Amino acid sequence: MGYPRHAQISLQETQYYHCVSRCVRRGWLYGVDEYSGRDYSHRKQWIIDRLTLLSSVFAIDVCAYAVMSNHYHLHLYVDIEQTRDWDDLEVVRRWTTLHKLPEVVRRYLDADVSLAEQDAAQAIIRLWRQRLMDISSFMKEMNEYLSRRANAEDGCTGSFWEGRFKCQALLDEAAILTAMAYVDLNPIRAGIAATPETSEYTSVHQRIKVLHGKSSTGPALRRFHQSGVKRDSLPFLLEDYLHLVDWTGRAIRKNKRGAIDQTLPPMGNPPTNNRRHKWS
Repeated sequence: MGYPRHAQISLQETQYYHCVSRCVRRGWLYGVDEYSGRDYSHRKQWIIDRLTLLSSVFAIDVCAYAVMSNHYHLHLYVDIEQTRDWDDLEVVRRWTTLHKLPEVVRRYLDADVSLAEQDAAQAIIRLWRQRLMDISSFMKEMNEYLSRRANAEDGCTGSFWEGRFKCQALLDEAAILTAMAYVDLNPIRAGIAATPETSEYTSVHQRIKVLHGKSSTGPALRRFHQSGVKRDSLPFLLEDYLHLVDWTGRAIRKNKRGAIDQTLPPMGNPPTNNRRHKWS
């Protein structure tokens, strides 16, 4: 039996969370279905595009992500402080990026409301402000959009996801770092990529491309700190994190298919060009 969301998410305890959503149907719904031979690989870009949009709307930063064949991982940070700088207009602008503007709120913005309507509009905006820093609302906007689009493409109805997303609170720096590395190493552990440089549709792949000066599409990732300044950033250096991912990915685990080849040179910062497997 799962725990209710209010027992799993407490922003007073931590602002970092690891979330996972998995498809309900048999088959590789974000890759090649082994039974029908149909290729669903284009759906991975749906997730990246939606994640990019939502991270620009919500007060939630993406620390790490990985899109797999039938599930995806998100490592999220709820930026409570950001919402304190938003006035009502900013809240409305962000929310209406995703939803229609109610008439009472439109009239409130035009200063054409009675006192009762003003109170109603302000209550709606306060609710939107809360939802814009709510992980459950974020995941609902992700999964509902993806399920509707996939069902429309398949010409069917019904559940697309196994259930509500799974969520784990990350209570200290060790947990934050471990979860990020776990997310970024998913394609390697599944045996579908050889190195972080070739792990497409992951945050580590996006970060490596940026380090190489290559253009990269995807959500605006939460930054790593520099020069010892940790405010508004992940409390680690990017160089240290890449070394950790490289070192951890070389460990051979009996319950996992893949690992980074031990004969490959270590990944530097920027990642060295003498790695045997390079992303294109």
